[in-house]
Amino acid sequence: IPHTSDTLTIFRDGYEKEKRVIYGDRFNEIVLKKTIVIKSVAPNRLASVIQNRPREDWELQATGNESYASIVENEFVDAGNHPSTGITLNVDRSSYSNIRRFLTLGSPVPKDAVRIEEMLNYFNLSYTEPSEGKTFEINTTLTDCPWNKSNALLFAQINSKKIQPDNLPQTHLVFLIDVSGSMDLPHRLPLLKSGFKALVNNLRHEDTVSIVVYGGTVGIALFPTSGGEKEKILQTIDSLQPGGSTPGESGIKLAYSLARAHFIKGGNNRVILATDGDFNVGLKKEEELEEMIVGQRKDGIYLTCLGVGMGNYKDSKIQMLAQRGNGNFAYLDSYAEVEKVLLKEFLQTFYTVADDAYLSVSFNPRFVKEYRLIGFENKASAIGDTTASLEGGEVGSAYSMQALFEIVPAVPLQKQLINPAQFALRYKASGGNTQCEMTEQPHLFFTQFDQLTAEQKFATAVVWFGSLLRNSKYVKGNSWNDIISLAKASADKANYSQVEFLKLVEEAKRLYGRRRK
Repeated sequence: IPHTSDTLTIFRDGYEKEKRVIYGDRFNEIVLKKTIVIKSVAPNRLASVIQNRPREDWELQATGNESYASIVENEFVDAGNHPSTGITLNVDRSSYSNIRRFLTLGSPVPKDAVRIEEMLNYFNLSYTEPSEGKTFEINTTLTDCPWNKSNALLFAQINSKKIQPDNLPQTHLVFLIDVSGSMDLPHRLPLLKSGFKALVNNLRHEDTVSIVVYGGTVGIALFPTSGGEKEKILQTIDSLQPGGSTPGESGIKLAYSLARAHFIKGGNNRVILATDGDFNVGLKKEEELEEMIVGQRKDGIYLTCLGVGMGNYKDSKIQMLAQRGNGNFAYLDSYAEVEKVLLKEFLQTFYTVADDAYLSVSFNPRFVKEYRLIGFENKASAIGDTTASLEGGEVGSAYSMQALFEIVPAVPLQKQLINPAQFALRYKASGGNTQCEMTEQPHLFFTQFDQLTAEQKFATAVVWFGSLLRNSKYVKGNSWNDIISLAKASADKANYSQVEFLKLVEEAKRLYGRRRK
């Protein structure tokens, strides 16, 4: 008689809802976890900051049984009173694939799941390698704003240098894999196992891999092993089975302990956490976990977070860990996404060219009356925290990051040479402590929107799409058809991700169309 299984959901006031696969041929144990309020001892990190501007209090929001940090949309700022703003740079792109997951399932996207800068990061648009000897290069463009014809858009594109494969540092990767009962679904542990197996094939003989698991137990499944012993590593990954509760903090502590014990001086030392984020930790342990991760990042151990799952997916927890660990964060919703993040973008995901990178922008009130940073929104909790500060982020190899500003012009911008802003990019070379800085003070001629490159137009469509998903007050009266038209005209038909974007916008139109015309 074949064994049967079904899915059971249990919920009770004061506890988190638990959804599990139940098997008819065995005893099934389910432990409900108390609902806790997550409080951070480590200072909050700001995604962006307006210098010398007082903060306001904002209301926190919650979204279903999945958790997302509430973020607050940036508003227009008077360039005369507050000309300078700072932005934390990062290569996170989890938001876009998570949005795709919702739309593919025919479900509206939680507002706080939409982080526009991560949507842009996903496509790595218009990348060109910086000049020899440079870590970064900044390219700027000033053009029309398609959703508000009286305003302008300022593009600031930041390209990071590419590490050549022959120059890659020796690497020690610690795979920290959640094998708890909540991972016992096809697009959780099986998806991650396929991804890690693909990743192993990229490793060299001089690289090493360790595997730590947590679930029913916490332990080392594989001690440091040469990347040349692929069969041994693959067999260990194949042997992983889900079950038990989720003592996440114990697994993380063990993984960092292993990374520290086998630290490669001058090498790439990285913990790769793969989970649905459903940690079984209390408030005190959550605080201790944050403090521990902050300390490890200062010692040169990086963190990459890979999120999976739905229903109980804890985006806010995984994002917090990635930020505390000066790391990056991707959401894996399919085998195609696994291939993209772990194979095609191998160097971008796992090899860093700069730490603590942030961009300062000082606007020229002669040309700019007001400006609004699109994306890089702050968490509501950070805005209300007077100790929150702007910290830089980790930037990977060969990445293109986009910062877009909507501008209210102080004077007509057409047909004259414009000096809209000065840019200063500050960072530390990967693994170093020396502060580096590069500055740009571009003088630009206004470019009509129809004269932009296809990739700049596509980037605008992505930003516009994210703004509509967030129901931004700045795109009221705009329609999904506007974005569809722009995406159709600018998407590279040979680029699968860009073609897929168009399908997602069309799906969003079907879902939201009745409410947003």
